[in-house]
Amino acid sequence: MAKQGPEPPTAKSAAKSAAKSGAKATAKQPRVGTLESQVDGFLRELMATRGASEHTLRAYGGDLAEWLAFAEDSGIQEAAQVTPRVLRSYLMELDERGLARGSIQRKLSAVRSFFKHLLKKGVIAVHPAVGLRQAKSARKLPHSLERGEVEALLACHDTSTQAGLRDLALFEVLYSAGTRAAETVGLNFEDMDFGRGVARVRGKGRKERLAPLGSYALQALQAYLEHPERKAAGKANAKAGPKAERGAVFLNLRGGRLSTRSLGRIVEGAVLRSGLRRRATPHTLRHSFATHLLDAGADLRAVQELLGHANLVTTQIYTHVSIERLRSIYEKAHPRAGG
Repeated sequence: MAKQGPEPPTAKSAAKSAAKSGAKATAKQPRVGTLESQVDGFLRELMATRGASEHTLRAYGGDLAEWLAFAEDSGIQEAAQVTPRVLRSYLMELDERGLARGSIQRKLSAVRSFFKHLLKKGVIAVHPAVGLRQAKSARKLPHSLERGEVEALLACHDTSTQAGLRDLALFEVLYSAGTRAAETVGLNFEDMDFGRGVARVRGKGRKERLAPLGSYALQALQAYLEHPERKAAGKANAKAGPKAERGAVFLNLRGGRLSTRSLGRIVEGAVLRSGLRRRATPHTLRHSFATHLLDAGADLRAVQELLGHANLVTTQIYTHVSIERLRSIYEKAHPRAGG
């Protein structure tokens, strides 16, 4: 029997969530009738046909809840009433709120996708965003750590405790395999092949790939999984845990599957303990994984496969990081590099 995925957020639930976090435009729940139900249908289709992750569904739901609130305030009740002028007004409002250009682009992209869905369904005859131009934002280079900084993060865990062993294993997997946060906490025992040193991970769009695990990662995983407290928690989880949490490799202190939010907090704590002077997230270790591979001469196509990128262009951004790093080293070390 196919596994039941999580229910997608509705426009109303997304609005509630955004209101809790203090989002100005979604403080009230939108009630736009047919538009609201069409957004809910779009979110359901995203989950059912495109395999969108929970994170993606929440992002789309939140952005479209903001759009629905704007539509309601503008007196718009049907999709056919939306014109390029209406969308331009929406963009102006987002800009007046002082949002970053990248955030505005993301919100407009969600609205574009929604109306593309309506166009396919025959609800509208013309896409309202046709001819609507948006300024391109400068692409930020990913932030990666120096090798010494990664080593400091790996060395700051108390491996005399189950939690410390788990955290070290998490860091080793993140850096050894370059996995995303959701891919890491989503690992199940059935995904692990310790003999071959690989793990099957499910990336964006539920696409699967094999991620290599280095010897340090394998040792850290085995030490964590062999800890008596972890073994006991694992048995309890397998018997009584919710179906979605059974078989999880990384458990929280209550015996459930570790969440991406908890993983973020674990990384924040390690940054403080290690004495790093700059911010780092789980994704920073993924960036570092890719950058250090390219620094060592790895093939760009191979790095693309390891990261699970569908498009080589996405991976190419790391070549710019490597060039910047090499330039910095050159300017510090070469006697005739300075001006």
